[in-house]
Amino acid sequence: MGLQQQLDEQKRSTIKKASPETLKTMGQATADLKASGIENRAVAKGDHIPDFALPDSRGNEVRLSEALSRGPVVLSIYRGGWCPYCNLEIRALTAILPEIKALNASLIAMAPELPEKVQEMEERHTPGFTILSDAGNRVSRQLGLVFSLPESIRTIYAGFGIDLPAYNGDEKFELPLPATYVISQNGEISYSFVDADYTRRLEPEAIIQALNGLTN
Repeated sequence: MGLQQQLDEQKRSTIKKASPETLKTMGQATADLKASGIENRAVAKGDHIPDFALPDSRGNEVRLSEALSRGPVVLSIYRGGWCPYCNLEIRALTAILPEIKALNASLIAMAPELPEKVQEMEERHTPGFTILSDAGNRVSRQLGLVFSLPESIRTIYAGFGIDLPAYNGDEKFELPLPATYVISQNGEISYSFVDADYTRRLEPEAIIQALNGLTN
């Protein structure tokens, strides 16, 4: 089963559990976010991604340029370990890690969470690749991906038991759009996927195809 099929199953499960009012509010929030044009403001194919350094779950600094010195980089930005769609994506990325490594590339993921929450994600999935803490959305903001969660959605998330301040370490209620970038060694984005609909993610096969395109 492909990743999007799994995501669609998760969405159907959510629909069964949520009230019509909740579903309407969440759907409107996604539509409003798309209408804001944020997808078009994010860095995209052909742009050069700014270098950055962020801590991993153990506080070790990881710099993008150092990873690029060894080969292409797949950068995955997700919302957080509390998001079931993000968990499905991390699991799918873990499955293709051997193929990514075989193409002399590396995989880096990041979320706007505190390092200890990143560590929980790693313990849940043992992904085998680096996950970084972008607390405060410092890097995601540079990439044009950050938005503020509407008050209506904050209330719904609280009802779901999702405590964003506890995960992110602040009261800003800011999240990044989920995004995947394939970055060539010169720092240029050769493939980009950004979607304001958090229930949609890039199929892993597209990542492998993009990496193959760099080596052909």
